[in-house]
Amino acid sequence: MRQEYKVKHGKPYPSGSKFNSMGVNFSIFSRYAEWVELLLFASADCDEPFQIIPLQKEINRTFFSWHVYVSKLPAGTWYTWRMDGPWHARESGFRFEKEKHLLDPWARAVSHKRWNRKAACKPGDNTRTSMRCVVVDDKYNWEGDTPLSIRSEKAIIYELHVGGFTKHPSSKVVNPGTFAGLIEKIPYLQQLGITHVELLPVMAFDEQDVPHKTIDLGLKNYWGYSTHSFFSPHPGYCKTPEQGTHVEEFRDLVKALHKAGIGVIMDVVFNHTAEAGPNGPVINFRGIGGKTFYHLDKYDKSIMRDYTGCGNTVNANHPLVARFIISCLEYWVREMHVDGFRFDLASAMARGEHGEVLQDPPVLWGIELSEPLIKTKLIAEAWDAAGLYQVGSFPGYRWAEWNGRYRDVIRRFVRGDKGLLAEFATRITGSSDLYEYQGRLPINSINFVTCHDGFTLYDLFSYNEKHNEANGEDNRDGCSNNLSYNCGIEGDTEISVILELRRKQAKNVFSILLLSQGVPMLLAGDEVLHTQHGNNNGYCQDNELSWIDWNMADQNADILRFVQQMIALRKRHPSLMRRRFLTGGIVAEKNREDITWHGIELNKPLWHDPEARILAFTLSGIEHNEADLHIIMNMSDEPATIELPVIKGKRWCLALDTSLRSPNDIIPPEKQRPLGKKLYTVNGKTVVALENTGFLNFFIPRIDLG
Repeated sequence: MRQEYKVKHGKPYPSGSKFNSMGVNFSIFSRYAEWVELLLFASADCDEPFQIIPLQKEINRTFFSWHVYVSKLPAGTWYTWRMDGPWHARESGFRFEKEKHLLDPWARAVSHKRWNRKAACKPGDNTRTSMRCVVVDDKYNWEGDTPLSIRSEKAIIYELHVGGFTKHPSSKVVNPGTFAGLIEKIPYLQQLGITHVELLPVMAFDEQDVPHKTIDLGLKNYWGYSTHSFFSPHPGYCKTPEQGTHVEEFRDLVKALHKAGIGVIMDVVFNHTAEAGPNGPVINFRGIGGKTFYHLDKYDKSIMRDYTGCGNTVNANHPLVARFIISCLEYWVREMHVDGFRFDLASAMARGEHGEVLQDPPVLWGIELSEPLIKTKLIAEAWDAAGLYQVGSFPGYRWAEWNGRYRDVIRRFVRGDKGLLAEFATRITGSSDLYEYQGRLPINSINFVTCHDGFTLYDLFSYNEKHNEANGEDNRDGCSNNLSYNCGIEGDTEISVILELRRKQAKNVFSILLLSQGVPMLLAGDEVLHTQHGNNNGYCQDNELSWIDWNMADQNADILRFVQQMIALRKRHPSLMRRRFLTGGIVAEKNREDITWHGIELNKPLWHDPEARILAFTLSGIEHNEADLHIIMNMSDEPATIELPVIKGKRWCLALDTSLRSPNDIIPPEKQRPLGKKLYTVNGKTVVALENTGFLNFFIPRIDLG
């Protein structure tokens, strides 16, 4: 039998559980609670608490914080809270349930071991089926590590799922599906050349938060967009979560990535929580003060406003909630050394307490102006599920945005849609129409063509329609407007000409993405042609459908090499990573325009030809020793012979031709040879890039690239 620990009044700050050598201070916010108790457990899965500590309003409450100090309590002790107060769901939104165990919203580590979502949705005691928090000793040897400061224009982001990156047996890691497993794959990330990983949600989320029909199929929440504990790393990604090692394991990952020169961006979900709608589970916020934390209907407060499609919307601009969110972000930067955040459905955070769209949302400006976050990358998914679309108009200046307009135009252009040249040119030069008038920069545009939500890149050219039957929702879920092209046959085929076209189209997308101004983002697995067999909504597929099959790295080694070389090409051209918009003006170092547009003939872009699908441009180097680039994109079905510009004292060398087979499809500088001609025939559905060089290469024999 465990001893009972002595208690003192405690302090209201900091919130959560704070361990020191003398014991633990516990503090939790609840404005409307009338009765509070703290329950202590010996482990994450024991049946009953070994000590229950009732708090007294007169001595354990300061303003709206309930607090107690437990002397000599060791780190590693598990705990929950229980609260009681008014229940007037319709009139006031209060939903206190005395018997429900509540997670501490500030908990640094939580356990799902005994969690049962259905039990938390029903009235009554859930002692044996609740989640639990653990007291964490915050000591850690960072070995001098600090958040990285990689300039945004130099960033190349790689979006990945921590679990799915190493869960496939072919990953051959010691700890598959964990933070530790990802550490083992860092050499691969280095060889690829990316600068940042963007981790799908790694804050603790509810894996049971999926529709009932989906649960019946044995599926679960895989992506993680169902957060409940915003300060805790997800226990499912830890080797030993029952020992409360969450913080240490995540820090080990960040430190290892930083040692490799790779930054860490977290995908965070502050627009909604795992507590879902009115009939959802009681986990923490609903039982502590849902009236404060969520948007409620003006007249019937039992109804939760849903701007997210997930049952509830966080009332992010309430002063207390805004402070909670900002404090959480500052914690992940200060204590976990994270380098940036991508905010899921960020436009939901631009809504006021009655759902109205605010011109200057306090929480978003608070994040932008927070001193601890001043060097942190901030990326918004600038829309919500209720129709608010803010790409190009998201509040603030420092926020970058997932550029959905870039994605759509590139998809359409590559599949061969006509009449897009002008907008396509605007997108690949940084989307000045969206950002320049506000005084924003090309780095405000996060350019992507694929992400976790939608088709993989290979599927984008293998399927015209989504195929989500495995999700258990009769193929109703997922987006139906994918702007995809199956190259002639839906799904798998053995017809070589179609397979070759699909591979070429994938190379075209990688080329355009990495030749564009702005910040490129790649989806993990695209570089080895990962397929989900037409499923464009794998949110519940924690299986081989979603996991990265590392055998594909060998099977598609030519595509992997192509992506590595494309990233290297981008990195050797500062002109592709400009911080300011192109103007068509003179580059002083080269005494030439920064960009010149062409069509089949020089200086004659086909802006006004509705049938045209060919665009070329010359990009001047901006550093003294940087080569110029001449880029040609032919998305018609027929070859075209293109006139090349003449630059005094220079010769063009072929760097890229996506119609050629590896290794001639992309050629590093040391293997390039001068073309020796003023015309170049660009095949249909092909991207070409030329780099120029000086007179020394005039005497190097030309090679036939076939």
